[in-house]
Amino acid sequence: MKSISRVEFKCNVTNTGVPFPHFWEHTVGSCHATMALRADYQRQLTRCHNELGFKHVRFHGLLSDDMGTLVVEMDKFVYSFFNADQVFDFLLSVGMRPFIELSFMPTALASGDGTVFHYKGNVTPPKNYDDWATLISRLAAHWVARYSIEEVSQWFFEVWNEPNLDAFWKGTQAEYFKLYKCTASAIKKVNNQLKVGGPATADNEWIAKFLEFCGKNNLPVDFVSTHHYPTDSFGKPGDDTEEQLAKSRRSALRKEARDVKNIAKDKPVYYTEWNTSSNPFDEMHDAPYAAAFITKTVMEAHGLVEGYSYWTFSDIFEENYFSSVPFHGGFGLLNIYGVPKPAYRAFEILHKLGNELLATDGSHKTVDMWVIRNNGVMNILITNWALPRHDIKTESVHIRLNNSPVIKTAYIERVDEDNANAPGIWKEMGAPGSLSPSAVRELEHASQLVKQPLSLKYDASGATFEILMPPQSVACITLNII
Repeated sequence: MKSISRVEFKCNVTNTGVPFPHFWEHTVGSCHATMALRADYQRQLTRCHNELGFKHVRFHGLLSDDMGTLVVEMDKFVYSFFNADQVFDFLLSVGMRPFIELSFMPTALASGDGTVFHYKGNVTPPKNYDDWATLISRLAAHWVARYSIEEVSQWFFEVWNEPNLDAFWKGTQAEYFKLYKCTASAIKKVNNQLKVGGPATADNEWIAKFLEFCGKNNLPVDFVSTHHYPTDSFGKPGDDTEEQLAKSRRSALRKEARDVKNIAKDKPVYYTEWNTSSNPFDEMHDAPYAAAFITKTVMEAHGLVEGYSYWTFSDIFEENYFSSVPFHGGFGLLNIYGVPKPAYRAFEILHKLGNELLATDGSHKTVDMWVIRNNGVMNILITNWALPRHDIKTESVHIRLNNSPVIKTAYIERVDEDNANAPGIWKEMGAPGSLSPSAVRELEHASQLVKQPLSLKYDASGATFEILMPPQSVACITLNII
């Protein structure tokens, strides 16, 4: 058995901190647009908005044939925005807005038959860019007329999805740039207040060339969007050893976000997809590992992005097929029955944090600590995280709060193998292939954060406490100050 070492952090709580906006709550991802017409999808998204604070939602396929947005009937274009309106009416009714990904190509406009996913979203360029521009301008004008420019100017229009990947775009980079030019021009002709951006690429690619193209052609770019996953670079040439890879990836998402911010200069940056991995069936998505990864990744993205959209809020998701297994490693924060995973509880902890981030001292290979304050409440957030198959063990974490006032109440909430871990309880049930209503209630209860009292010690310098942090865990200490 490995010995437990002591990790030390400290914070002077009389110091003034820096603003801490909740940028990760700007947007969350979901399955393709038609799923947003389902009642269970709508219930789950409403819960995520209410409990986690998400403000926008992004999905693929708004223009795909299963939404009926544009079809050909008797050799004539037939435009139908009813289904899209139903989705947007619902979002507005619960206090949310769309982050509109303009995809995929309606068959009526497509130059080829290349498709993606089981719902066959067409990924070819338009055969006639003027017809594409007409569709985009009619859509934008319709929504402005229906919802008002005051409302729609708060939405985001993102051109396509991951055009740098052959799976999502059968055209060239130049053809994507042409699509962006056509789309952005059509949107701005409707109203210059509408926000349009891109390139919506995977793995932070094309951004410099995209901005160069837009600059040369005097094209509007209201925001820069891209995606990243920590698995994006695995297996690429030049990855020498697993140890070197682990070292390079430990804070790689932060480094990538910083690089994108530097390239974007004064443009707002929105990551419109990220997760622990890009594998749609990865057991880590369901595990406490994801909660620790999410917490650390979000905290490290502070100051670098305006939006950080987790992919996705729910396992009501069918890009490959709709899995009915209660916990199958899906991307979602909630499973198909609406039971929160450990990842959901990580976002719940993040949501309750304040708006002032204080400086801290201390460092460790796997343990990180942050202090966030809001009026009379202070939160100490701790993670113990490492990539799978890399060294990590239980650590004893000692926290010193210099110049701390007397604390009225203190409690700790945890996410780890033994706390807020519904998938772990499901496995103890024998991993049933479906859930009865009583089993759903039991798992919902097992998923909850539990407030456990915490004792602090005081001396002439302030307050101290010490807690054990198991591997792949999150702890949030809440201090209510007198």
